[in-house]
Amino acid sequence: MATEAKTKHDQKFLEGVYKEMMLYRRFEEKVNLAYQKGKFAGFLHLHIGQEALCVGVQRSLLPNDYVISGYRSHTQAIAKGIDPKAVMAELFGKKVGACGGKGGSMHMFSKELRFLGGHGIVGGQCPLAAGVGFAIRYNKTDDVIVCYLGDAATNQGQFFEAMNMAATWELPVLYIIENNRYGMGTDIRRTTSVDKLAKRALAFDMDHSEVDGMDFLKVHEHVSGIVAKMRKKQKPHLLEAMTYRYRGHSVSDPQTYRTKEEVAEYQKRDPIIGLGELIKKNKFATDEELKAWDRQIRDDLQAMEDYADASPKPPIEDAYKHVYAD
Repeated sequence: MATEAKTKHDQKFLEGVYKEMMLYRRFEEKVNLAYQKGKFAGFLHLHIGQEALCVGVQRSLLPNDYVISGYRSHTQAIAKGIDPKAVMAELFGKKVGACGGKGGSMHMFSKELRFLGGHGIVGGQCPLAAGVGFAIRYNKTDDVIVCYLGDAATNQGQFFEAMNMAATWELPVLYIIENNRYGMGTDIRRTTSVDKLAKRALAFDMDHSEVDGMDFLKVHEHVSGIVAKMRKKQKPHLLEAMTYRYRGHSVSDPQTYRTKEEVAEYQKRDPIIGLGELIKKNKFATDEELKAWDRQIRDDLQAMEDYADASPKPPIEDAYKHVYAD
């Protein structure tokens, strides 16, 4: 499995991590079924398989730190503190959703919790992250901003412009490439000249590194070190996290560009199964207890879906709100 048999983390910590990753896995499975039932429409990009990265990064941050992401961000929004009921309701286009039902799958947001989106434009979050990094430096705080982006986003012009600004002005931005190998349906190796995307930081004399994004413990330890350093010396960092999505780019993706055997090979390194094995080896929980946790999470998610189903849609007059700034 992905994790090692021994760990310095205690039982309560690992139990919390396991339940959190399982919540995200079951949440995405639940909304996928809801989409297929026609409960909501539009785009839907699932994060299934990439949970260890999301949880490992967030548990390395402080509440005042900022997070910004692309369109595959349901679980990242929940990890930052947005109520999963509100995320579910937002997907369903309901008034009680995180953005009043007006944002949908790709545009989760919370100013109070410093989760700054959910962005549908590929790579569009990169210069916004640099702007937040500039604000952090200007206000002389020790906050950081994490900017998630996909592997294919590193081929966008705004990514390079943002990296240059962050490096030149020494901004506390942690750019994290979620390298799940495929930009929509194209293998990243077909569109990129370098063998490691983290090498692109060399053009800007920027700190960079790689991490196994399928292993929570490795992610948590590695990102914690980066963030601690960044708080002392406000300089950017480009982190390439090697991960894998089990589902398609979106729910409409036929996945003809990869084999079932390839997916099965990655599933052997499943981050949740690996952590569960570690918990059992350390006698922190039994297999029966892991299954009980899973059942409770499924019950909780059913209640969330029922809540979203029963909640009202935004009134017509809401269509005219937030069109212009006050």
